[in-house]
Amino acid sequence: MPLARGTRFGPYEVGSLLGVGGMGEVYRARDTRLDRDIAIKFLSERMAFDARSLARFHTEARSIAAMSHPNILCIFDAELEHPPLFLVTELLEGETLRQAIQHSPLPWRRALEIGVSVAEGLAAAHAAGVVHRDLKPENIFLTRLGAVKILDFGLARFKDDSRFEPGSLAPTLTDAGLMMGTVGYLAPEQARGEAVTPATDIFSFGCVLYEMVSGRRAFHRSTPAATLAVLMNEHPRSVAEYVDDIPPELDRWIARCLTKERETRPQSARDLGLILRDLLGEREPGRRARERGAAAPVESLAVLPFWTSTSSPDAEYLADGITESLINNLAQLSHLRVVARSAVFRHKGKDVDPMQIGRELGVSAVLTGRIFQRGDVLLIGAELATVRDGLQLWGQQYKRQLTDIFAIQDEISTEISGRLRVHFTPEEQSRLTRRYTESPEAYQLYLKGRYRWNKRTLDGMRQALTYFEQAVETDPCYARAYTGLADCISMLAIYGALDPRQGFTRARAAQEQALEIDAQSGEAHASRGFRLLLFDWRFRQAEQALRHAVELNPGYPSAHQWLGLALGVTGRTAEALAAMKIAQRLDPFSASINTTAVWPLYWARQFDAAIEGFRAAAELHPGYWVAHYYLGLSHVHQGDYGPGILALRHAAEIGDSNWRYAGLGFAYAKAGELDHAREILAKLQEMSRRQYVAPLYSAAVHAGLGETSLALECLEGAVRECNWEITWLDMDPLWDGLRGDPRFQKLQQEVRLRE
Repeated sequence: MPLARGTRFGPYEVGSLLGVGGMGEVYRARDTRLDRDIAIKFLSERMAFDARSLARFHTEARSIAAMSHPNILCIFDAELEHPPLFLVTELLEGETLRQAIQHSPLPWRRALEIGVSVAEGLAAAHAAGVVHRDLKPENIFLTRLGAVKILDFGLARFKDDSRFEPGSLAPTLTDAGLMMGTVGYLAPEQARGEAVTPATDIFSFGCVLYEMVSGRRAFHRSTPAATLAVLMNEHPRSVAEYVDDIPPELDRWIARCLTKERETRPQSARDLGLILRDLLGEREPGRRARERGAAAPVESLAVLPFWTSTSSPDAEYLADGITESLINNLAQLSHLRVVARSAVFRHKGKDVDPMQIGRELGVSAVLTGRIFQRGDVLLIGAELATVRDGLQLWGQQYKRQLTDIFAIQDEISTEISGRLRVHFTPEEQSRLTRRYTESPEAYQLYLKGRYRWNKRTLDGMRQALTYFEQAVETDPCYARAYTGLADCISMLAIYGALDPRQGFTRARAAQEQALEIDAQSGEAHASRGFRLLLFDWRFRQAEQALRHAVELNPGYPSAHQWLGLALGVTGRTAEALAAMKIAQRLDPFSASINTTAVWPLYWARQFDAAIEGFRAAAELHPGYWVAHYYLGLSHVHQGDYGPGILALRHAAEIGDSNWRYAGLGFAYAKAGELDHAREILAKLQEMSRRQYVAPLYSAAVHAGLGETSLALECLEGAVRECNWEITWLDMDPLWDGLRGDPRFQKLQQEVRLRE
């Protein structure tokens, strides 16, 4: 029996009846607290005592609550415990897609507009781990204001059933072998009772597209059984047989959605939406939003990692490279604060609302983008929106050849600079579109090198080295590639994968080439300062080069970081910490910066403060072994061997450089665990038969054992080999037990003479 108008359920006052369905009734209602119109869906009493219907109702509530997207019905509240059970949702006024197409098909362009919205809604559901399983025209709503909403997630399936609380009846909806969905729209794997995936929804979506454009159901016979047989065994006729003006590409994509084998369908609703936008020729999806009024000037910006899908795995390096290039270019603008790469890449691969990320990062605008690659063709979409109200300032889609990647980046940078409404000097404006190479092939190799470099692993750096070498072979005038090559060689020497003498020679040659090509490159000057500091031990020259790098590019975090090291090794702790603080402000989530920022305290023997700093770095970057390594050493130098050895063991377990064993052997020796210390020495000796192992690592263990002569012999070898850790010979607490020996003092003098 319908509810009487005015019936109250808490703050909700029932109005008119909107509709009756198999599960219950839907009413227009009023939320008296917030003074807004809403819809309430009541589960009928009969269904409330049916376990499967009750589970479906719970599933719908939890599915919708797990998502937030303009193309998915929004839920405000739910009563799931005490009858009557109901869902409170936004009030939609308009008609279902079934009502819109019941008399005639839609023009293909209108069908595509609806299809794009549905695809984007499905993408949000899939990102939240939800597969709809019952997509059909009855479950798509077209509002009077032009919005498209996906309804009825009652048959939805979470990818992870653990989302349901213990005792939930929801899993009974998805028992093995149970066919769920609507005949004529369900995918073949659903009909067979098999597991569902996002590709299952894409099949149903293809059925809906087919029907919108052609006016005919893709699979339909007089009985459900006959319809099911056709769906399982036959292919529908081409849409082009019914519609004369349909683009051939649209016909082909609909057919791909309807293939029987799920592996051959598009795997990503997000990609499919991007393709449909491209077919529609929609270049500015947010135009109306921008026309509502001028936005306030943007003073801070986060360029979020451009998204790509598993169906375009080769595009990931392009997505990361474009993101990083835009960050670097826009960071050079003096009136705009751009969030550092490490801060935004923490959110890579996470399905989090960009506005929420923007609020967390404290910026006024976010730039988002997505890339889909088909052979040599790139589809790129980018959008700039304000964080405060989500107003889209700019949006654009590009379909270009891979060789046009420069032009795309130039256009995005130029468009953004115009939309931000911030004053830029002509010089700054020219930097936005500056090209460091005219070779698309060299640029792609450089992006692949940066992609591997940013993984900060030995294997990644070795792969990066190969790509940087190929980039400079392709374009011998590519300064940035030479700088990447120099930094990669230096880091391989630091990680002990390369003899430092070879590394020193090769890194210097690459840096000189970079500076000869581009004498105003802040990155190249910083790389030169890094090499002068760690391999030449020319501390004053290194400081000068790094200060010049900071002048040329004050937004380059590594230049400030390396300047902090140069100041720290010469005993200027306060200045070093100030430089490190700037680096941390520019790149607050860099594992390397957050760890090396504490080194000046460690060198100054301020171990309490060092432990606090290294612990914070390790908590922020639990997989970065260097933070755990120095945390352990700081404990050991205080005589606190238990936690020290524990941290050093963890560093040895997760690290990928033989450097990690030096501190552990030293700690074992200082703690009196002599057998373990000698095992480390034996391990280093055995490793040296197969690869380069710096003698300094054995020196640390001998120093811990009190074997001064052997320690000094190894240190002399390290000086001959230009080992990078000799840089802080004067400062490192590891060598405190050797400082009174004349041979050690002679080594110190030899290093100082390099000046």
